[in-house]
Amino acid sequence: MSKLYGLIFDVDGIIADTEAVNARASIKVFADLLGVEGVVRKDFEAGLGRGAEEYVKAGARVHGLELTEEQIKKATQVRQEYFLKILSQEPLPPFPGVLELMDKAMKEKNFRLAIATSGTLEKSRAVLEAANVPYRKMVYINGDHVKNKKPDPELFLLAAERMGIEPADCVVIEDAPNGVQAAKAAGAKCIAVTNSTNAENLCEADLVCDSLEQIKPDMIRELIDSN
Repeated sequence: MSKLYGLIFDVDGIIADTEAVNARASIKVFADLLGVEGVVRKDFEAGLGRGAEEYVKAGARVHGLELTEEQIKKATQVRQEYFLKILSQEPLPPFPGVLELMDKAMKEKNFRLAIATSGTLEKSRAVLEAANVPYRKMVYINGDHVKNKKPDPELFLLAAERMGIEPADCVVIEDAPNGVQAAKAAGAKCIAVTNSTNAENLCEADLVCDSLEQIKPDMIRELIDSN
C-alpha cells in the first residue's frame, strides 16, 4: 500500500477572512456588554486560534479588565450570536487558493483531508458552508471535540488519528502562532499563511507563504518526506 499523506486545515483565518468578522463581533461585545469603546482588532491577537474564551480574555487584558467566569461565558455567547448574524447578512468568500488546494488534494489517491478548528460546531460549520468547503468529505474536528485548546496539540492529534495517519505524515495549514505551536507539538509539519499576522510571528512553521495559491500537493509530499 502506498504511503498516505494528511492535510489538515484550520478554519478561522485559513478558509476565509473570519478573523475580521471575529474582531468586529468582539468589538461590538466589548461596547455593548462591557461598555468599553476604542477596542481594535489587534487587541485580540494574543488569543488567535485559542478558542473564543481566550480570544475575549486577550482583548480584556489589553484594556486592563479582569472578567469573571460569568462575564466571559456571556461575552463568548453573545460574540457567537453577533458573528453568525454578520455571516447571515454578508458574503464570506474563501481565501484565494484554498478550495483549489482542497480539490487537487482530494483527487490524489494517497491524500486524506481534515478540518480541525478550536471554534464551536455551529460557528465553524457556518463558515465552512458559507465558503462552500466540501467538509462532509473530510474528517471534521471542532472545539466541541477536545478539552484542550491550542497551543495544546490535542486538536491536531485527534484529526490525525481520525484520518488514520501518523502526525509526522501530516501537514497542518495555520495562520496563527498558537496554531503553529500546536501543529509542531503534535509532531506534524506546518505551513503558515500570513492572512492574520506577519511572517515573523509564524517563524516556527516549516514553510510560510502569503497565499495558498502558492501551495501544491507535491510541495506537501516533499515537506513530509523531508523527515
